[in-house]
Amino acid sequence: MSIASEFREFIARGNVLDLAVGVIIGGAFGKIVTSLVDQIIMPPVGLLTGGVDFAQMKVVLRAADPAAKVTETAIGYGAFLNTVIQFLIIAVVIFMVVRVANSLRRKPEAAAAPAAPPEPTPSEALLTEIRDLLKSR
Repeated sequence: MSIASEFREFIARGNVLDLAVGVIIGGAFGKIVTSLVDQIIMPPVGLLTGGVDFAQMKVVLRAADPAAKVTETAIGYGAFLNTVIQFLIIAVVIFMVVRVANSLRRKPEAAAAPAAPPEPTPSEALLTEIRDLLKSR
């Protein structure tokens, strides 16, 4: 089997395609969550905290010096807080999606009525009839 045909077989598997779709949708969903956090959630939070823009919060380790052409060195913990909030939102949404998917899987199984016992084979029916005749004697 050639490498090209093995690769085609690998790509044609459902799991690989499902994974690719999941990664693409996950990337798009990440952009939506980033926009939600940066443009909808954090501005009111900043307003409640006195107009603080969390994305701009940082601890400056070394100030910028344009004369010496030295750039600022800082720890941007505000951006980190935004990222943590984004992660928490994604985690809650993924939890809810998995929860709904699991409940949808369980419903068809629970809704299925228990299977009726199979009809006895002709030999079992004959043996049952013989047993009943012997009991009646």
